[in-house]
Amino acid sequence: MNLPNRLTVFRIVLVPVIILVYIFPYAQFGIEPTVFNVQGISISVINLITLGIYLVAAITDALDGHIARSRNMMTTFGKFADPIADKMLTTTMFLLFISRGIIPVVPVIIMVCRDIIVDGCRMIASSNGKVVSAQMMGKLKTVLQMSVIALILLNNLPFELWGLPISRLLLWFAAFVSMASGISYVTQLKDDIMESK
Repeated sequence: MNLPNRLTVFRIVLVPVIILVYIFPYAQFGIEPTVFNVQGISISVINLITLGIYLVAAITDALDGHIARSRNMMTTFGKFADPIADKMLTTTMFLLFISRGIIPVVPVIIMVCRDIIVDGCRMIASSNGKVVSAQMMGKLKTVLQMSVIALILLNNLPFELWGLPISRLLLWFAAFVSMASGISYVTQLKDDIMESK
């Protein structure tokens, strides 16, 4: 297994670590995590640790793709596992936030449904011998999702200091871009999708 693939697997392994850190019942074990106060806005050390792990995972996402392309180390496993690792990471974070009542469920449903539709389109295209590369809108969607997750873990700091709901606005914008990206994929591959043999 080459380096990019090892980084992808490492990112997948970090997903259960993040879940454990974020939802571990600390109080039941007599552990009281430190809570920092920034001008009246509290942020738990658990959020900061989760953010740190998440940022490590996000960095491996950028690294594995760069290394694979620059060193000509792209493999079938990498093409298969890399997008799965990304979706596992982002979807897990959004589900954790929903479980805490931090974010609404609707934008997350939009993003998850988009991913399912796009994956289906890619499977159909692949069966017809086509390789569908990531579009610019899809890359923007990923950047927005990662930014939203980081902001939510920071309790919308520093924007919360000025009463600006940037994390909530970015979440809905990410859902909109995600939906637009999905429509673009379906339009691009409509001939393959509607093909009858």
